Amino acid sequence: MEKGSECCSTQLIDGDGAFNAAGLENFIKEVKLGECGLSYAVVSIMGPQSSGKSTLLNHLFGTNFREMDAFKGRSQTTKGIWLARCAGIEPCTLVMDLEGTDGRERGEDDTAFEKQSALFALAVSDIVLINMWCHDIGREQAANKPLLKTVFQVMMRLFSPRKTTLMFVIRDKTRTPLENLEPVLREDVQKIWDSVPKPEAHKETPLSEFFNVEVVALSSYEEKEEQFKEQAANLRQRFFHSIAPGGLAGDRRGVVPASGFSFSAQQIWKVIKENKDLDLPAHKVMVATVRCEEIAHEKFSSFVANEEWCLLEEAVQAGPVAGFGQKLSSIMGTCLSGYETEATFFDEGVRTAKQKQLEEKLLQLVQPAFQAMLGHIRSGTLDKFKEAFDKALNGGEAFSSAASSSTQTYMALFDEGCADAVIKQVEWDTSKVRDKLRRDIDAHITSVRTAKLSEVTKTYEGKLNEALSGPVEALLDEANSGTWPAIRKLLQRETELAVSGFSSALSGFDMDEETKEKMLTSLMDFARGIVEAKAREEAGRVLIRMKDRFATLFSRDPDSMPRVWTGKEDIRAITKTARSASLKLLSVMAAVRLDDEADNIENTLSLALVDTKSTTSNRSITTTDPLASSTWEKVPSSKTLITPVQCKSLWRQFKAETEYSVTQAISAQEANRRNNNWLPPPWAIVALVVLGFNEFMTLLRNPLYLGVIFVGFLLVKALWVQLDISGEFRNGALPGLISLSTKFLPTVMNLVRKLAEEGQVPRANNHERNPALESNGFQGANSGLSSASSSEVTTENGTDYSSSRKEE
Repeated sequence: MEKGSECCSTQLIDGDGAFNAAGLENFIKEVKLGECGLSYAVVSIMGPQSSGKSTLLNHLFGTNFREMDAFKGRSQTTKGIWLARCAGIEPCTLVMDLEGTDGRERGEDDTAFEKQSALFALAVSDIVLINMWCHDIGREQAANKPLLKTVFQVMMRLFSPRKTTLMFVIRDKTRTPLENLEPVLREDVQKIWDSVPKPEAHKETPLSEFFNVEVVALSSYEEKEEQFKEQAANLRQRFFHSIAPGGLAGDRRGVVPASGFSFSAQQIWKVIKENKDLDLPAHKVMVATVRCEEIAHEKFSSFVANEEWCLLEEAVQAGPVAGFGQKLSSIMGTCLSGYETEATFFDEGVRTAKQKQLEEKLLQLVQPAFQAMLGHIRSGTLDKFKEAFDKALNGGEAFSSAASSSTQTYMALFDEGCADAVIKQVEWDTSKVRDKLRRDIDAHITSVRTAKLSEVTKTYEGKLNEALSGPVEALLDEANSGTWPAIRKLLQRETELAVSGFSSALSGFDMDEETKEKMLTSLMDFARGIVEAKAREEAGRVLIRMKDRFATLFSRDPDSMPRVWTGKEDIRAITKTARSASLKLLSVMAAVRLDDEADNIENTLSLALVDTKSTTSNRSITTTDPLASSTWEKVPSSKTLITPVQCKSLWRQFKAETEYSVTQAISAQEANRRNNNWLPPPWAIVALVVLGFNEFMTLLRNPLYLGVIFVGFLLVKALWVQLDISGEFRNGALPGLISLSTKFLPTVMNLVRKLAEEGQVPRANNHERNPALESNGFQGANSGLSSASSSEVTTENGTDYSSSRKEE
């Protein structure tokens, strides 16, 4: 690449048709073409060999293309295509110097390269200078008519209209005025256009759609150099601001942005060399596609490597980041604006599509971080909601009010968090995360609601259980005609109290009336269930209760004092009363009577089990047993606690187990009668008086016998008391005799020893002896013996006398 003071140039395509891509890249960097966007113009020149093309370009644009040395003869100076930047012209203008046409060096194959280079120039240039000698106007070959004809034909077939400016530069102008030359040239160009075969799409397309035709004339450089230079300077002024409206290239179309010029030129030359159809709009799209993809890739890579993004991505994985959406939007906005700045001049459709792809890639990259941010917001909001909700409930706020206010507050807080996390470049739908948060909140509310309702329900169930279990058990223990009415009254009272309190507690849960009614009904059913369960429990112990009641009534009098079977009690009546009371208990426990419905259980049991006479008479009439059934009349099976068959079995067992108590009472009564009946029969008393009259008179005549008899009586009485003879014979004659035989001798010895101890009075205690007492000593001894015997009568179980003395 050659450099001048203000311009630089490079060979774009060499003489063999090889494209110098590396040289073009260096040239573009040197002239900073990539920064120009669409503010640049490309000028090319074509014409016969040695027609002064390079000289004209050097004077017009201040370039340094190699010029022909006239003193060395006419020969090919420019080979291939050279590219240079014009010096001092704004906007940035690139000029291409094409190899001359009709040169002898290429021989017969020259037309191929000529057509290729001409087509290339028309494809990439905004202005094409056609250099021609003045005296060639009207000629065929010298005026490049065949070349123009071929180029026009190819352009209409391959190109879409892009408004290239064709400037015919007439060299070495003669005396013929330009006003006369210009119509000839325009007429020739129009004839060429009209003669070119056109595709169907351009049958009626005028020349003006493809080209702007300009004609200028310059004096001879060799003969009138100063005039040539002046005219060239004037023409140079027309290239300033050439792309502005009204400029030489003001109507150009389909301009490739400066950053894509290198790739575009290379692809155009490649297609021309391969002799493929060249569609400039498609080529423009291709260039835009490649360049926009490169720009998008660069911006995406820079975004991925962006330190701020990396820190933000790392931070959001650990927890929520304040201002996440604003920070990420700023980073993405910088990336996208950079893309827009660099790709702004490329095809709009391609640019927009690639920008959208870049946005999608960026959004795909940042979406996990965004979702993580939403997840943190959701979980944090849910935790705060739970804490606030529990605090409100613990503070005594009504459940429905706490749930509603907390939900509204923290859903609004979530919306604020989402608004802070939203990325401006995309409107991502956060409704799914919001719905999930709402479901989680609702699930927590439902869970707490269920727990609270369960807690309240258990509280009132516990109160009912406490209020009913004990009293119902006590009422069933009494088991009389007023038992079930009392239970019903108790159940109604406690149920109403519980239902009232429970209803007030439920009012804070904002539930529908149907659900509330179901819960109240369930509580009432629970209360009935407590009573029924307690009744069933007591029914399982009915036999024990019956025996206890029988034992209480049978063994105790109406004053609750223990009965003593003296022989005057009517054991049959007492037994019947006790059994009737037990049967009453059985009838009460036979069924649940919470609905105040009449039944005949008591009458049935009484007739079948107690009133045996009427039962026997009834059985003589019919053979049906009223207790031979598994159900009670007018009583559903669900309310039956003890079936008739079970009642019959229980009564049989009850009678068997209480029979012993009755037998014992009868035995005790008979024994008591025998013990209390000690006098002989009247006839025996009369016989004794008659037959013992002589003996009685003898005793009266001899009082000493009376003393002996009295002493004997005392001794026998003492033995009777000590041996507890009446008690020993209570269990039978034989056991009494056996027991007395073992106790008789020890008891006699104890009595003798007692008498001996009483008869010995220490003299130390008798300093003043009473003669009267000494004379009556025997009588005192007898009195002491009588007192000792009387004191020992209190022993009721035949306690050994010696043992009593030892305890004293």
